[in-house]
Amino acid sequence: MGDLKEKTVRGVAWSFVERFSVQGVTFILELIIARLVGPDNYGLIAMLAIFMSVSQVFIDGGFSSALIQRQQRNEADFSTVFYINIAISLLLYLALFLSAPAIAAFFSQPVLEPVTRVYSLNLVINSLVAVNKTKLTIDVDFKTQSKISFFSALLSGLVGVGLALMGWGVWAIVWQTLVCALLNVALSFYYVKWVPRSRFSLDSFHRLFSFGSKLLVANLISALYAKIYDVVVGKKFSASMLGLYSRADKFNQFASSNISGILQRVSFPVLSQIQDDDTRLLSAYRKYLQMSALVVFPLIMGLCGVARPLIQLLLGQEWMGCVPLMQILSFAYLWDCVVIVNLNLIYVKGHSDYVLRLEVIKKSVAFAILIATLPFGLIPICMGRVAYAIISFYLNTYYTRKLLGYGFFAQLRELLPLIILSLMVAALGWLCSWWLDNAWWALLTALAVCPVAYIGACWALKLQVFDEFCRLASKYLKK
Repeated sequence: MGDLKEKTVRGVAWSFVERFSVQGVTFILELIIARLVGPDNYGLIAMLAIFMSVSQVFIDGGFSSALIQRQQRNEADFSTVFYINIAISLLLYLALFLSAPAIAAFFSQPVLEPVTRVYSLNLVINSLVAVNKTKLTIDVDFKTQSKISFFSALLSGLVGVGLALMGWGVWAIVWQTLVCALLNVALSFYYVKWVPRSRFSLDSFHRLFSFGSKLLVANLISALYAKIYDVVVGKKFSASMLGLYSRADKFNQFASSNISGILQRVSFPVLSQIQDDDTRLLSAYRKYLQMSALVVFPLIMGLCGVARPLIQLLLGQEWMGCVPLMQILSFAYLWDCVVIVNLNLIYVKGHSDYVLRLEVIKKSVAFAILIATLPFGLIPICMGRVAYAIISFYLNTYYTRKLLGYGFFAQLRELLPLIILSLMVAALGWLCSWWLDNAWWALLTALAVCPVAYIGACWALKLQVFDEFCRLASKYLKK
């Protein structure tokens, strides 16, 4: 168990550095670019998100997850996945290249035709390093990933800012992503030094596909849901409204999805090593769930509380329309981390059939909610996402209860103190924003008050998860 803890702490620490150094740099540079190009140009790229996201799912095909989950993997497995990724990416790029006029016509945005054809090159470029990243994940080597991602994000972001200052508009964003992808490829091959050494193997393909095919369909459904809002908002409203919605969504993603992603990609390879020991697996899984909530819940609710001064300072008056959208979406992303951790357990146990079944049920509910809220505008659409997030949490826990006896109400009972304390953080942030007219003072006061109040309350209540988190952090920092 000690080795598992050590690997987890090291993996989380470096994954945290990788995610937040990269995402922090990317987030800041994106804010600068967004401020320079405006909601209209930002919305144009968001219109392409569904095509890129769905294409990326096809390229991966669940094979990366299959490689991680499988304990007896060989060189033929890695090489086979590499060749599959390249072939599918080329086919998808050709499809998007030919479909560019239709995409531009659908959104009534002629500029999307050339943008689609250039922007889609990211698919081919990214497919070159999918296996390299998978190998690093298997080894829980997020230190190397942090170096690759950080320098790629920093240099490409500076290129994007420079082009935006020169008035390139949407093309500043397009070239920024392409430069980032190319740097990722160069640095990945430099650090990992892996190239395919075997031929394509049908045997490897069949073994990996048996697990990955179900994940492919499940991830495809999930990707369609995640990006369908961009299509609907862009089609029904405008590029400007989509820009506001997309930016509100990304603010919440920065806090929730990054930390959840850190725990997911660390916990998957680590927990896969003890997938047959239910006692150890349940103990480790509960800690992942609670520690994820310990960090994500107050961050999300804190963003909700300080949304108004934050948007005003970072993006300016032109973007203030995304404030109410961001605040409502915070309550959807509050549950995102626990949904992901629950789903990850099902991956670890090798039940890709459960994952597929869950995605079909959940996304049927999600699309029904979207259709019901669509006629009433963006605010009800965002409220519908909150309802779906709670339903998704409940449905995921059906299988975690079946597999390990840890269901919805047991999890909710353990998370309840963190939910209440996080709502306190939101209230304090909102009070600071309401009492202080000056945006700088409001934000700085909230940043001083909210963390102290949350940490103090966790300490006063002697929350076990808080004590465990402090012990792990202290142990790592002493090394």
